[in-house]
Amino acid sequence: MKRDYYEILSVDRRASPEEIKRAYRRLAHEYHPDKNPGDDEAEARFKEASEAYAILADPQKRATYDRFGHDGIAAGAGGDPFAGFDPFSSFADLFNEFFGGDVFGSRGRRRGQRGADLRYDLEVEFEVAALGGEHPITIPKHRACEACEGLGGEREICSRCEGRGQVLLQQGFFRISRSCDACRGSGQSLRSRCADCGGRGRLESVQKITVRIPPGVDTGVRLRLSGEGEAGFDGGPPGDLYVVIVVREHSLFRRDGPDLHCELPISIAQAALGCEVDVPTLEGKETIQVRPGTQSGETARLRGRGLPRLGGGPRGDQLVEIFVEVPTRLSEAQRKLLQEFAEISGDDVNPRRRSFLDKLRELFD
Repeated sequence: MKRDYYEILSVDRRASPEEIKRAYRRLAHEYHPDKNPGDDEAEARFKEASEAYAILADPQKRATYDRFGHDGIAAGAGGDPFAGFDPFSSFADLFNEFFGGDVFGSRGRRRGQRGADLRYDLEVEFEVAALGGEHPITIPKHRACEACEGLGGEREICSRCEGRGQVLLQQGFFRISRSCDACRGSGQSLRSRCADCGGRGRLESVQKITVRIPPGVDTGVRLRLSGEGEAGFDGGPPGDLYVVIVVREHSLFRRDGPDLHCELPISIAQAALGCEVDVPTLEGKETIQVRPGTQSGETARLRGRGLPRLGGGPRGDQLVEIFVEVPTRLSEAQRKLLQEFAEISGDDVNPRRRSFLDKLRELFD
């Protein structure tokens, strides 16, 4: 039975990444084979601590281990997750932070440097943000030279590091390696420069990209387009492109999370007598029934006519806020009819106004 990883590092299950790192650093110093030559038990403790740190320092692996234990880690790796595991790799990665290089002659040459990430602010129409769609963009960026495949030209083994990409330094019982400054860690130097890019491995370009916009995005949402950033150096991978969405305001709709709001103006007659009226939605018109006696400020709800939720789930609603318009210009005939209506109504007013008048009389009587 394997020991619990938290027990190995002597940390609480709620320990922060920094606490886990400090615990592993202490054990690695204590049990490193260079400090304990010929001590099999110390070497076993070092490997055990390195295995625990490799899991608990990775947020995803740690979450899997917390939930399913050792079986979850093994299942996720398709068997033994530590087949071929190098316990010195965790120790080297940890001390890279302090020495600016690779500890113990870290394995393998560095491949080319990754390209820079790019940002593009994309303004889209309200309907596109709500229902999704595609939007073409044009961005200036460096692309890898096709003639030399981004390598800058014909290459040969670096004479300074002899192809290792690293220069070794000795500090006490540590063997520290730094990237070779002659070849920038690639292990190769240019024998002849590419005629197309002059040895840079990259060319300036303007590229057209189609951005797929998922339904329900809002202002501030970032879309990541992997590999669409700047080309790398020395054949390294490209960076990513981050498209930041800015949604234009709509003339009719106002957004509140997944819900939509819009105003519906109706006349006094429509409010008093009731009617059917067409309401705009994202997909077209929909008819709603306005009941007789509807007051200004009342709301009608159209379920499922709002916005899709970006992370999934039920669609929002559309809230139709009814606004009773009072005419500002009356013809003579309209004025006479309203005067007759007022005379006929007398004190026979609606309950809300009657309550208000009663309270007003109480206040001043």
